Parts: sequence; C-alpha cells; structure tokens
Amino acid sequence: MFITGESGSFYMMGDHTFKIPMALHKLNRQRLCEKLKEGTLPENSVVFLQGGAAFARYDTDTDTSAFRQESFFHWLFGVTEPDYYGLLEVSTGKAILFIPRLPESYAVWMGKILPPSFFKSQYEVDEAYYVDEMVDILKRKSPLCLLTLKGLNVDSNRENQEASFDEISSFNVNNKILHPVISELRVFKTDLELDVLRYVNKISSEAHKEVMLTMKPDMFEYQGESAFLNYCYKEGGIRHVGYTCICACGHNGSVLHYGHAGAPNDKQIKDGDLCLFDMGGEYYGYVADITCTFPVNGKFTDKQKLVYEAVLRANREVMKRSKPGVKWVDMHRLAERVILEDLKAGGLLKGDVDEMMTVHLGATFMPHGLGHLMGLDVHDVGGYPKGVERVNEPGIKCLRTARILQERMVLTIEPGCYFIDHVLDAALNDPAQSKYLVADRINEFRGFGGVRIEDNVVVMKDGVELITNVPRTVEEIESFMEQQKLRCHGKACHF
Repeated sequence: MFITGESGSFYMMGDHTFKIPMALHKLNRQRLCEKLKEGTLPENSVVFLQGGAAFARYDTDTDTSAFRQESFFHWLFGVTEPDYYGLLEVSTGKAILFIPRLPESYAVWMGKILPPSFFKSQYEVDEAYYVDEMVDILKRKSPLCLLTLKGLNVDSNRENQEASFDEISSFNVNNKILHPVISELRVFKTDLELDVLRYVNKISSEAHKEVMLTMKPDMFEYQGESAFLNYCYKEGGIRHVGYTCICACGHNGSVLHYGHAGAPNDKQIKDGDLCLFDMGGEYYGYVADITCTFPVNGKFTDKQKLVYEAVLRANREVMKRSKPGVKWVDMHRLAERVILEDLKAGGLLKGDVDEMMTVHLGATFMPHGLGHLMGLDVHDVGGYPKGVERVNEPGIKCLRTARILQERMVLTIEPGCYFIDHVLDAALNDPAQSKYLVADRINEFRGFGGVRIEDNVVVMKDGVELITNVPRTVEEIESFMEQQKLRCHGKACHF
C-alpha cells in the first residue's frame, strides 16, 4: 500500500513493516541524469523505459502469479502496477509516467479506477498521462532522442526488454548509451536502498529461525518452505520471494538448485538428515538470499560437524578479508583453500594443498561461485561490465562477478561443500586430482548431501557489514534448536 502526506509518499505493508519513501526513486533518477550528463549525449535526450506486463497462464485469463515490476523500471520509478511507460528528461530531471487507460469493467472486477493525477502524487513524478496520449505528448516535445534500454544481462545471458510502441520508428532512438550506465548505478546502493535491504534481510533471517524451530524428522521439505513464506508475509508484509525456495534434506543437499518443478521440495525428512534451506524474501522488489544448514534433529553428527565447520570457516575468513580493493576472484580461491585444508585435516584428502589448488580440486567440492551481487534481483546486474573478464577455471568460471570490491556493493558470501556422485567419480578417475583423494574416506560421505552457508553483506569503507542474523556456529544452532522442546512441551509439534 502507499500512503501520501505532507512529508511525501511512502510504500509500506502496515505499521509493523518498513516504510519506504519515494525519495528513493527521485534520488535514483537524479543519479542517472548526472551520470548521463558526464558523457556525450544526443540533443534533447530523454530516458524512455517500458514497465513490465502482466501475463496470463497459457490460454486462460488467470495471471501466472502476483505481478512483479521489471527491475530497471522499478529502480527508476517505483511503480508497482503493470503496463506503464516512463520518461525522464536528462537535462531537467523531469519525470513523466504514462499509465494504461482501464476499461469500465475494471471497476467491477479489480477495483476503483484512479486518474493519472493520483499516480502523479503517489509516485512523486512531475507529470502523468494515459498511454494512449503518449505519442502525441512525445511529438509535442520533439525533437527528442529516446534513450531506450537494450543490453545483455551477463548473469542470465538474456536481453532485457527494450521499450516499444507502434510509432516508435518515427522517433530518434538510441539504444547504446543507457544500459551500461544504469546497470553500473544499480551496483552501488544508496542509503535508502541499503535500509530496504537490511529490512528484508532482517525478516528473512527471522523466518529462517522460525523454520529451524519448526522442522522435525518425518516432516516434508515443503513444510519448511511453507513456514518461511508464512512468516515473511505475516510478520513482514513480504509477499514475494526473490527466487524459488530451495529446501533440501539429506542427499538433496548436493543438488545446487533443488526445489524446481522436477524436484519440488517433496522429500520426507529423516532423523539424522541435514537440512540445506536457501530462501530469501523480496520486499518492494529488494531481495535477501540466505542459506542455513542445520540437522533436523538439532544435533550434528561428527561427519556433519566436520563439513559444516569447514564451510563456516571459509565463510568467516572471506568475510574478515573482504573490503574495498579486494578481488572477488581471490576471495573465491580463499574459500576453496580453507575447505580443502579442513577436508585434509578430516582425513578426506592427502598431500599438499597448494598443489590441490593448482589442479582445481576445490571445484570438486564447491562447483559454484562464492557469491554474487544482490539488490533488486537476487543475481543482480553489473557482474561483468566492460573490462571485467570471466576467469575460465573450474568453479571460478561460475562466479557471477569477478569485480574488485567497492564500497556500497551488496553481495552474498556463500561457500559450500557438496558430495556429488558424478563430480566425485570424475575426480577419482582424473590422475591429476585422484592422488589427493582418500577414496575410502570419500566414499563414507556418499549420500551426505552438502553444506552451504550464505550471508548477505554490504561493502563498507574498511570491511563489510553483515546484514544477515541467524545462528551460525554448531554450538549456536544446537542451543537455538533446543527451543523446540520448550515450544512443544515434549509433544508432537506442528506449525
């Protein structure tokens, strides 16, 4: 919901939730205009974006899901409804919204039809008109150069949707300038954006803790997902999640993106299983991305403790050393080294760790990247701008950014250690790697699954700010999960 008063317009989901000023988007528009002016622009340049559209499910009139705005459009305008266009005059900073003209039947099925003046006030823009008036208004302002958004999302390898309308060919359009500039601005969060990210992390952290207290042997993975979603929405006004929830137990913990349609968090959890739950809420477009790994019965076995503490040490070593000027690739290698050292100490590996690093043995146990940029998208834009090249090495090639850390970046730190049969088999059959593996000991961990520990951090002047708050050490987790007994009073307890 939005509230508008003397102090401006704000988004919130009730008094118990976080209140977001539309000044957040005004500042983003100001930053964009200032940055564009630093370059060479065509005369009378205006930023012209098309918002997201609502989609029906196949051939039905049922929406696929609750509408979520396209991220670039949201960053600039904060609009939560579909089928908008937006214009920003670079020279003046004037912002204009074009809203869909709704049919009278909308008032019956969807609610009151509100005029452009309402949205002008709600979103704190300078002008608002109907979309069917857009061409005439643009022609009145001509000659214009429409700076449209066209570029590759280097994370997904997909092009974003460029603005389009029937008569756009009659205008001067430039689709080369905008994408690299606005993508780079999104990498560095403002204070207002950081406050939203702290809030969604706070609620998501509390939701993970609720899940830890909820889960018990014989429950199903999806019941953990349900508990998370319920807490986020009920306590934090968080309707969306940033990605499909991963609720993996036992061997499923070795499936990095478990939870998809072919494996929909549907396994029954056994006593003694580890739960690897990777879930993050999304509030007003801004996301959290947190992974907790814990034993469903509240007590780590020796094997679970060995692997868990190796991953936790990697997480904390990276966190200690991350600061502006540090290469993210170096932090990935640090995480690999720590895990290899601890696996060697646990008897799974033998030999020299430096040599293991040379043959990329770390990727056998951590085949994914250490972490990624995060903001309006869980895998945020800007990971590989011009001049930043992907390192083509096992594990590291999966890093979603290879940038040097800078202040105001927000990233995940998510080292992991997994026992994936086909990956282990490949390593055991590779002479360069197999000589470091203790096969009998490795085989004891077949079916183990995996451990991932994922926190969200803000890069600050002298280090990082941890904005995730969940139990992390073995002792903290076991002590926290003792609260199950108090909650249930020794009886079967279900949420």
